[in-house]
Amino acid sequence: MIQIDIRLKGISHFYGTHKALDDIDLEVSQGELVALLGPSGCGKTTLLRIIAGLIPLDPDRGQIYFGNEEVSAWAPQKRNAAMVFQSYALFPHMTVTENIEYGLLMRKKDAATRQREVSQIMEKVQLTSLGSRKIQELSGGQQQRVALARSLVVNPDVLLFDEPLSNLDEKLRVAMRQEIRSIQKEYGITSVYVTHDQEEAMAIADRIVIMKDGQILQTGAPVEVYEAPVNRFVASFMGECNFFEDEHGVTMCRPDTIKLTPDGAEEGVVTWVEYLGSIQKIKLVWQERDLVAEAFTKQIKAYPFKVGDTIRFDFNINEHIKILR
Repeated sequence: MIQIDIRLKGISHFYGTHKALDDIDLEVSQGELVALLGPSGCGKTTLLRIIAGLIPLDPDRGQIYFGNEEVSAWAPQKRNAAMVFQSYALFPHMTVTENIEYGLLMRKKDAATRQREVSQIMEKVQLTSLGSRKIQELSGGQQQRVALARSLVVNPDVLLFDEPLSNLDEKLRVAMRQEIRSIQKEYGITSVYVTHDQEEAMAIADRIVIMKDGQILQTGAPVEVYEAPVNRFVASFMGECNFFEDEHGVTMCRPDTIKLTPDGAEEGVVTWVEYLGSIQKIKLVWQERDLVAEAFTKQIKAYPFKVGDTIRFDFNINEHIKILR
């Protein structure tokens, strides 16, 4: 499989007078999986569909390159970019095998080639025993595997995911994102993955692109955008934060960097406790401001408290991060 990179230069797009994308520049390296992350309406799905060719790009509003080829004006089928949709977009009247084989039929592959390649990919995504089933007989996770297999079997240069796991329950989402990550790395396909779930993005992506109002605010590895956000929006979108303003600007700390201990230098009044299994979320009032802390349940058992109690804690100064307003 030939690996290519994706380069987007100055991509803009309007829906009427609304500017959905504003001069987007982005590079996705060969074999890399990049997640587009942001709230609803930020432009991430529009950008994905422009990459796929499903939304035409005006000639004076940017260029798209797959490797050394400019594909901005190419039809979707010529780009050899496979899309895995949120709705799966499977054919309900076809069997699993027929759904997976469909793209090869459209490419006029001979019967022996189709049988061999479909068999190989079905084994890869654990569908071998389900080939004769109709789509409505499958679970959500099995349907997602069919959609992934149908995309992979055509040997795409680029793989695009449009919130593919949003219809699954939490346990299945975790299992499927691990499977997608593993298969994508094994095949080495350059991939772009749209999601609004920051945990999913951090789990699956080599790099995360944070978008808002049609613009890219920050691009970086998951650890970068989580631990060193460039502004308050990125910080809060990537997870819960405590913000502090002082004469030097704004600093932040994540809830898990507040250490609850009877020997702590600070004290606050507990106003809320959420039991989440292995961890608990605690809301405090400290110096007339609200704080959120997190701690492992086993640690809290050694320092028990309830709503209304005054407890002590320490800030880890090394975990306070200077960010922009």
